[in-house]
Amino acid sequence: MPLRLSLIRSELPPLLRLALPLIAGELGWVSMSLVDTVMLGHLPNSALAMSSSALAQHLYNTFCFGVAGILLGLDSLISQALGANERHAANRWLIHGLLMALALAALLIGIFAVSPSLLLHLPVDHAILAGSIPAIEGLNYGTLPLLLTFTLRRYLQAAHHARPIAFGLISANLVNIAGDWLLIFGHRWHIAGHTLAIPAFGVTGSAWSTSFARLYMFAIYAGSLWWLDRRHNYGIRSVTRKIEFQHLRKLFLLGAPAGAAIFVEIAIFAAVTALIATFGRLPLAGHEVALQCASTTFMVPYAISSATAVRVGHAVGRIKIGAATAADAAAAGWSGIGAGAAFMLIMSLVLLTIPSQIAHLFTPDPGVVAAATPLLLIAAGFQFFDGVQVTATGALRGAGNTTAPFITQFISYWLIGMPLGVWLGFHKKLGAAGLWSGLLIALIVAAAVMCAFWRRTTRNLPL
Repeated sequence: MPLRLSLIRSELPPLLRLALPLIAGELGWVSMSLVDTVMLGHLPNSALAMSSSALAQHLYNTFCFGVAGILLGLDSLISQALGANERHAANRWLIHGLLMALALAALLIGIFAVSPSLLLHLPVDHAILAGSIPAIEGLNYGTLPLLLTFTLRRYLQAAHHARPIAFGLISANLVNIAGDWLLIFGHRWHIAGHTLAIPAFGVTGSAWSTSFARLYMFAIYAGSLWWLDRRHNYGIRSVTRKIEFQHLRKLFLLGAPAGAAIFVEIAIFAAVTALIATFGRLPLAGHEVALQCASTTFMVPYAISSATAVRVGHAVGRIKIGAATAADAAAAGWSGIGAGAAFMLIMSLVLLTIPSQIAHLFTPDPGVVAAATPLLLIAAGFQFFDGVQVTATGALRGAGNTTAPFITQFISYWLIGMPLGVWLGFHKKLGAAGLWSGLLIALIVAAAVMCAFWRRTTRNLPL
């Protein structure tokens, strides 16, 4: 099927209309951990606080988002149902997604409940572990609302209701900022002759604040979907509550590879975090600064990836009823990949130009800044490839292919990137920079292979 640039250009406006609110929302999402890091970076012992938070956040996110990634199967199922004008089927997928979220949340809560005893066996500074363990326990309070929110979001974005998503994420970030201010530093007020005091909880306080923000976000999404259902008569409230295990099975089989792909991608960063933790507090704090920057820029192509999955899914659904062609689905995918790559090229230039100034925004500690600067330069090198691989993943997910991204990321990260990173970091004595160089190589491989998979997928779509 020849690549038609005019068709790709015509797909960009609707893609960006959907993606822009999602981008605003995702930036609001990542700002929670970004604000946590900045505030903890201004505590007296900033390197220890940032290190403890980094270890807790990355270990929690690895399991939580890896397991919750199963729910990404809803992107294909709901989008394709709506594209084929099967609203009732989309509503049924929402109900079964919520049931799946409840089951997965129960599993995760159990895992995090026993994690403290396992963390004590890590070869990490015990002062870091002393801050990380209660932080993980604090984050666990937000597990259930997080997974329910994740499910509701799949329906909202598939139905092109991106504004409630953006509002929920941005306002939840404001809730998190207020919570951080109250709980990290501690405060004392004198009111009418009485003293009201909130102690400083440090890293644990930032975790509690994040969990409360996630509960708030779930309330916003649930309220928005209830209001939209009443206004547009989607029929969600009247859909039968009967549980169909074949639906749960199909969702699991489609979503499990997507969840596994997220798990292997996040796990590689968690593994790198754990390895860098063996180098000490300053390298780990510098790693956290660089990773927060890379995570922030990543949120833009990640949001574009979600929009790409919806646009491709709608096109595939329309193909089934003769309202679209394979070229339309291909254009939706390539436009998303191009948009994500273009943005990340700009971010590469920013990181290359002012790395130390960016690090200074997180903490005044010169040791942490010196540790973060070389890692930011390496991050600049993989921005473009990270943007390509994540948007290609979204295109493939919209077409119902969740297996190829998992296989690609597993091989790229764990069989290529991790061994090379360990060799460079430990054998060649490059430390954290060596481990990050392994990530750079992994992302280059993943981007190339994922584009090849998407090209092959477009050729196999029904005409």
